[in-house]
Amino acid sequence: MRTVMLAVALCSAVPAFAQPPGKVAEDAAMTPVEDVNLKKKEIPPVLLSAQDDPYSTEATRNCAQLNTALGELDTVLGPDFDSGIETKHGLNATSVAKSVVGSFIPFRGVIREVSGAAGAERRYNAAVDAGIARRGYLRGIARTKGCKRPRTESAATN
Repeated sequence: MRTVMLAVALCSAVPAFAQPPGKVAEDAAMTPVEDVNLKKKEIPPVLLSAQDDPYSTEATRNCAQLNTALGELDTVLGPDFDSGIETKHGLNATSVAKSVVGSFIPFRGVIREVSGAAGAERRYNAAVDAGIARRGYLRGIARTKGCKRPRTESAATN
């Protein structure tokens, strides 16, 4: 617990890391639970479907189907590169706090492999990769058909 408190204190001392301390502490405290595979990220069904066949022609008959499929992927994956929505990459309070907590866990890499957490993370990341490939494929078809993507509220405010 002292490690979590230290990580939160360090992160809240730097303005660039301004996030609610409770959320940062909660996320950091979950690091050991995630490392022993007690808390898993569920793979959303849309990503499982994309993983089965990212280049399926299902839901590509018209612009409405394409926009629906693209919207489902955007919901799970976040905004696409050219959406006009700025995404934040790099350091943030949560990633720093989780890194600090993780650094105090001896043999963390071995624990993650033995518990299955590392394998689960690889499976999740593979599903995300398939979802990104699916979204790119669908966007290509939509562009070929001349479909107009509806503006999201987030994009409209930027």
